[in-house]
Amino acid sequence: MRLGAAARPPVPGAFPVQAASEADDRDSVWDVDGTILLVEDDAGDALLVEEMLADGELDPTLTWCKTLSEALAFLRSHRAPVCVLLDLHLPDVHGLRAVTQIVETSPDAAIVVLTGLAESDAGLAAVATGAQDYLMKGLLDPQALARAIRYALQRKQVERAASALRANQLMAQENARLERGLLPVPLLNDDSFQAVARYEPGRAHGLLSGDFYDVVQTPDGTVWAVIGDVSGHGAAEAALGVCLRVAWRTAVLCGTDPLEQLGLLESILVAERSDPHLFATVTSLAFTPGRDRVRVIRAGHPGLLLRHGAEVDWVEPEGGMALGLLPGHGQWSVTDVELAPGAALVLFTDGLFEGRTGPNTRLGEEGLLDMARDRARLAARPFVDALVAGASEAAAPHGGLADDVAVLHLGWRSTPHEQ
Repeated sequence: MRLGAAARPPVPGAFPVQAASEADDRDSVWDVDGTILLVEDDAGDALLVEEMLADGELDPTLTWCKTLSEALAFLRSHRAPVCVLLDLHLPDVHGLRAVTQIVETSPDAAIVVLTGLAESDAGLAAVATGAQDYLMKGLLDPQALARAIRYALQRKQVERAASALRANQLMAQENARLERGLLPVPLLNDDSFQAVARYEPGRAHGLLSGDFYDVVQTPDGTVWAVIGDVSGHGAAEAALGVCLRVAWRTAVLCGTDPLEQLGLLESILVAERSDPHLFATVTSLAFTPGRDRVRVIRAGHPGLLLRHGAEVDWVEPEGGMALGLLPGHGQWSVTDVELAPGAALVLFTDGLFEGRTGPNTRLGEEGLLDMARDRARLAARPFVDALVAGASEAAAPHGGLADDVAVLHLGWRSTPHEQ
């Protein structure tokens, strides 16, 4: 062990620190690179600390500073973990201000305050101010000093871990609030149209995914809807999905032609994507005010389910190329689908039917249709929930649904309070 006076350059080094347990202080060992910094203006007390450290279990490098200003200069230049043995009566500062300044200068430093026999209250106040422990000089012994140093370093480590955990939790909460704010709210003029949605991101701990949807009713009574799927599963794809949804809603409210809407979305996709291979599938619909038909445009997206009473059929209007595959060369067309009174359309992303149901099998479109027909008599909300639950249960033994899932159940209400 080396004791360096303030007049000599501090010599940081490495020493092993043993972690204490309730049963035995020596049961576990915590190795940390660092030094012990003694801030003490009394040479006799400094020598006493040096001797006790030499007689104890630790083998540290001890650096001695006589003033707080010297100690702060050392801490600013020293990045390794440090345990500070701090006297509260120094030539350039007195009392708890010394603790405060060390905490502000070196938040990662562990602090053990050295007090007189009659200053136990000052020691407790120092711990409340930011120190990890305190010791009375008149009661010092090698074992107590070594134990205090180990405890102080451990407590500082726990404090840092707890602080990082709180910061991560706050960030997660902020992200969750942001994502909830970006989830779409259908924009409908009245309750004559029913839009039921279910959204299940495949991204762990995420509320948003690359899947997106929206529903908007324009002043002429037309109800517009879109559902899409950006390839990939990361946060960037989720952000791009939000961008495309907002752009689609803006285009609808501005009266943009349906085919031009897809061209606009493709231009935005190409401009915003981080990977030139990224693409998006989209289905866009327009429910006409006459309630007898819906105009459908598909760009690489799966088909849809047509519900009428207890019957469910698979409908696959004419499709075109997914957005972004060959920018500027997409050919899309509009297909009219007739709607009987009380009929509804169910749109979804491929995550609903691509889950594995066996080592080499998936639910697939036919399996989804069979599942839908078995649940055909359910009302809109239970029907959507049953589809997602059935697909999840079928895939559960084989890893569950790995992809994002979005489902939209759309149709004119036959009664004012239809669910």
